Amino acid sequence: MEKQMEKYVIGLDYGTLSARAVLVGVHSGEVISESVYTYPHGILSTLPGTEEELPADYALQEIDDYVEAMYQTIREAVTQSGCNAENIIGVGIDATSSTFLPLADNGEPLCKTRQFRTNPHAHLKLWKHHGAQEEADRITELANKRKENFMMRCGGRVNAEWMLPKLMETAQKAPDLYEATDNFIEVSDYLVYLLTGETTRCMCHAGYKLLWNEEDGYPSEDFLWALHPPLVTLKEKLKGRQVQVGECVGGLTEEAASRLGLKAGTAVAASLIDAHVAVPSAGIDGPDKALMILGTSCCMLLCSQKLSYVQGISGCVKDAVLPGLYAYEAGQSAVGDLFDWFVRNCVPGSYEKEASELGISIHELLSGKASRLAPGESGLVALDWWNGNRSCLADSKLSGMILGLTLRTKPEEIYRALLEATAFGMRAIFEEFGKGGIEAKELYACGGIVHKNPFMMQLYADILGKTIFTSSTEQGSAFGASVYAAVAAGVEAGGYASINEAARAMGKTGEKKYEPVCANVEAYHRLYKEYKLLHDYFGTGGNEVMHRMKD
Repeated sequence: MEKQMEKYVIGLDYGTLSARAVLVGVHSGEVISESVYTYPHGILSTLPGTEEELPADYALQEIDDYVEAMYQTIREAVTQSGCNAENIIGVGIDATSSTFLPLADNGEPLCKTRQFRTNPHAHLKLWKHHGAQEEADRITELANKRKENFMMRCGGRVNAEWMLPKLMETAQKAPDLYEATDNFIEVSDYLVYLLTGETTRCMCHAGYKLLWNEEDGYPSEDFLWALHPPLVTLKEKLKGRQVQVGECVGGLTEEAASRLGLKAGTAVAASLIDAHVAVPSAGIDGPDKALMILGTSCCMLLCSQKLSYVQGISGCVKDAVLPGLYAYEAGQSAVGDLFDWFVRNCVPGSYEKEASELGISIHELLSGKASRLAPGESGLVALDWWNGNRSCLADSKLSGMILGLTLRTKPEEIYRALLEATAFGMRAIFEEFGKGGIEAKELYACGGIVHKNPFMMQLYADILGKTIFTSSTEQGSAFGASVYAAVAAGVEAGGYASINEAARAMGKTGEKKYEPVCANVEAYHRLYKEYKLLHDYFGTGGNEVMHRMKD
């Protein structure tokens, strides 16, 4: 029987290939029900309505997949929970970023129009779309030459995954589409619009993906003109009332409420970036605590009272996660994706047979075999750039590398080297933060990998030389979105007055923590030096062979 006094909120998280909704008790922090929706079209390999192959560095998706995911997962979570709609007080949505689409002046996605259906730039551009690397390089070069203030907040380099390079790509390669666009909107802001009828733009997206900050606003028209003259109209194409994280943007419309099985007027929170919402889900409510979200990629958030320059970060925005604090974002473009690549392409049939006979996954089999090796025993060291480098080199044209292969090398040795490489990459990021005077006094981790691979988590603790606290919430981002929904709903409705208060009440720190093993820390300290030599040689201009080969 439903608890009479308990209120509930819904968090909806959009990942790269699927969306997940959770229904959570506001006071208990208990996940009552959840629903998952896998996008039928995944990441497009050809243009819709054609057989034309998309370039390898393109990552486009169907907006209909996202819309259907919203209605189906929330409706399913509500139905499964058995909760009374009267007691569900808020909805929060997050998504990968920058994942956006262009809209016509009637709010219709231009990819749905006959004129632009077969134009790739009209479709949803996923965060991992890397077709705008040249544009990112041009923005970086011009901004540094002009000493633009916003470069201090993004570590001196603009990433191809951000919205501005992708917009510049559209303006240059599809000028008619750019001209016809009334509003370029993040997909999570678009979904909030479908629920509420309110066009809003969350400052979280603007700060990290469009070089906005609270002091200077967006890049100046003078800069945009020098960059590419048509971009001077960009601000006119960024419509929507700017909203803060945790803010209620409006209530569910009658139509949306009917489709979701909820009450009209239910509070809808400002949209957020998927990684950022996970911070309060781990119970983090103050400064100097870092959270790693380990999934297909890795995003790391560190909140601090200081504003400092950190090379190659993904942005630094005040009040973007917790009020009064600067939230620094950094990360890696491939983590789980890297391990999956290896399993799909490089594991012999005998290993698949062994895993099947043992009733375990290939990842579990390889992790078990790799755990019996000592650090450095394989003689391998790898660079983790299979999908480019996000931080702190911000270069999508870099590629992966394994050094030390011999005729005796075994699959589990390569697998371990790849696990180590991702941890080394995170260590390099923390070192850059240290140079800027920003320190993580406590380190937390969440995401699917955290619960699936304890060997990897111990390896991270050894390489980083830090105790890692885990979040007991497996769906960190969806759960985090529900935390912000409770704040948007407000105290009178049964929610919370602040994000900090909601994080303390609802956030979940797991019982499991990983302590570094002293002998392994020392061994990895030596191995990391070799990684860093390769990192600097291939990543900072010592040898640009990766760029040449990619071209």
